Amino acid sequence: MSTESRWSSQGIQWITLDLGSVQRVEGVDIAWYKGGQRVSFFSVETSTDNSNWTVVLSAGQSSGNNADLESYDVTDTSARYVRITGSGNTANNWNSILEVDVIGCGDGGGSSSSGSGSSSSSSGGSGSGTSSGGSLDPNLPPSSNFDLSAWYLSVPSDNDGNGKSDDIKEAELNSGYQNSSYFYTAADGGMVFRCPIDGYKTSSGTSYTRTELREMLRRGDTSISTQGVNKNNWVFGSAPSSARNAAGGVDGVLRATLAVNHVTTTGDSSQVGRVIVGQIHANNDEPLRLYYRKLPGNSKGSVYFAHEPNGGSDNWYDMIGSRSSSASNPSDGIALDEIWSYEVKVVGNTLTVTIFRDGKDDVVQIVDMSNSGYDEADQYQYFKAGVYNQNNTGNGSDYVQATFYALEQTHD
Repeated sequence: MSTESRWSSQGIQWITLDLGSVQRVEGVDIAWYKGGQRVSFFSVETSTDNSNWTVVLSAGQSSGNNADLESYDVTDTSARYVRITGSGNTANNWNSILEVDVIGCGDGGGSSSSGSGSSSSSSGGSGSGTSSGGSLDPNLPPSSNFDLSAWYLSVPSDNDGNGKSDDIKEAELNSGYQNSSYFYTAADGGMVFRCPIDGYKTSSGTSYTRTELREMLRRGDTSISTQGVNKNNWVFGSAPSSARNAAGGVDGVLRATLAVNHVTTTGDSSQVGRVIVGQIHANNDEPLRLYYRKLPGNSKGSVYFAHEPNGGSDNWYDMIGSRSSSASNPSDGIALDEIWSYEVKVVGNTLTVTIFRDGKDDVVQIVDMSNSGYDEADQYQYFKAGVYNQNNTGNGSDYVQATFYALEQTHD
């Protein structure tokens, strides 16, 4: 229990415990570093083969007032491997564990078994929606490094000839889909999203191209419509009880670790260099659009977001640097290929956006959405992540690109 001897990692990272043989797993005890001072966020998964994983505790939180071992109940499973994925704490995005006990029955007996903290951490998310399922392997397609069962993908091609961008549904996406032009695995195992200015769009009402994931809580069950207050989408915790009961989730958290590799350098000054890397989308409007923008003359980029009230005009929030088309080089900005993380959290009518960077203070912006009109009975939401190119005026081959190293979405 010495604080000098601990497992620590930054971002969305995990540690895997090998029990040595298949055991009955019924709970875990975790002692968190500074457990009496801050709340830690985590999930627990189990596996018999260290390859196929089952979520047994999602959206877990420590109490924040216990410096000793703290017990957590999990869904009972038979497993040899237990994986704990940390996603930061209320003070920063570090995960730090002093000790772990795995509780259950071994070999049919009644004793508890302790797992040895023997495995590794690597970039990749986990949780009730998207995880990498292990170390990122550059030889595998994205769906083998990341659990994409709760997403479909839009790419700016038109292979089916319907005049719109192609949608890669959940089943196809999770069967090893990749596209060397738009969506593929990087040399370091990351999940690459690339999108040129010229390309097909999702609808006639859309001005820009995208290579972007759309959250699908139905996970391939096509009997559930993609739209509506139903089991495919989620609602605010402040929505009426009828909507909360009908929805696939209530409130939500989207966490990602990524690097923006390229932005457009041609086109109108109002559009050049900007890309959306995360969204909350509602029926028709967007409670959140998270932007990265680097101007051609600057070495670093800015991060900002728009909150669009239902049927209203955008409210803008600069988080790092400025969204201005003539912004000076932001001294605290994010360079291309620099790895950073974001968290988007909705609890009731409160939206919290946090930017995490190694060696820098977290940047946090809170928005009160009480008057934004998204807590109505007919309003539903879904997350989006990837690259949504915000330039339609430059050279057709000019493009945006980002590589994701972790992606996680959770709901109550």
